Amino acid sequence: MNPPHTRPFGRTLCAMITPLTTSGALDLDGAQRLADHLVGAGCDGLVLSGTTGESPTTTDAEKSALITAVREAVAGRATIVAGIGTADTRHTAELAREAEKAGADGLLVVAPYYSRPPQDAVEAHFREIADATGLPLMLYDIPARTGIRVEAETILRLAGHPRIVAVKDCSCDFLAAQKVLARTDLAYYAGCDEHDLALYAVGGAGYVSTVANVIPRHLRAVLDAFDAGDTAGAARLQQRATPLIEAMMSAGLPGAVTAKSLLNDLALPAGPVRPPLRPADRTTADGLLALHRALISGR
Repeated sequence: MNPPHTRPFGRTLCAMITPLTTSGALDLDGAQRLADHLVGAGCDGLVLSGTTGESPTTTDAEKSALITAVREAVAGRATIVAGIGTADTRHTAELAREAEKAGADGLLVVAPYYSRPPQDAVEAHFREIADATGLPLMLYDIPARTGIRVEAETILRLAGHPRIVAVKDCSCDFLAAQKVLARTDLAYYAGCDEHDLALYAVGGAGYVSTVANVIPRHLRAVLDAFDAGDTAGAARLQQRATPLIEAMMSAGLPGAVTAKSLLNDLALPAGPVRPPLRPADRTTADGLLALHRALISGR
């Protein structure tokens, strides 16, 4: 059973963390090793420099270098979507052009935050970015962080742009998502891991997942089971992941912190987070690791 809409960037995308060295510098070797691991474990797309990638605290040069390094490591085995969204339209357009030069396959563009522009200005922002390059664009609706929604009517208007092809949905508004799915060919990707299966079941294209940094095979298995017609099995797999998803995404710490904590304990490239983020304390880290082990072992 396949979703009716297209999958311009793949189906199982990981919102990849940005590995750093112990001194806090960009770890390009670690990024290449992590990207190779994630693709080998079932991710068919990698989103770089998104929320989980700590984009507010990485430089423009670091973002471009990360794209180039991961593209080399992936070698065509997965799509590379570059997070380029900022609060400044002009800066975002510059980042879009740099991402295209560095070899990205697509762009992830968050609604302009902090300024809280009205919907006509949000629409104009996205159109300007879509016109800045020849790359396809994924709108990113995450009002809990930006302070504004990308309203369904705005998305419906933007769907007519030839390079606006997808939405990463962190709005938790299933009605709005279904309205857009019913009236457009936009690919909807779940941006909240607790919604991976639910959005897929109503026609979504897949997910852009923070939790995929640490359980890529398990999350892919959820969608594989659904596509094979085993909806009950897909539901069981999704439910088994719920305790870890909750601990990583809904327990008070940003996903970048919890994902890096687990990756470090799993001996995979991650390193520290950059301030103002702070690492998970040992009690939290041990709890995350115990939940991960329980999930992987099937307990």
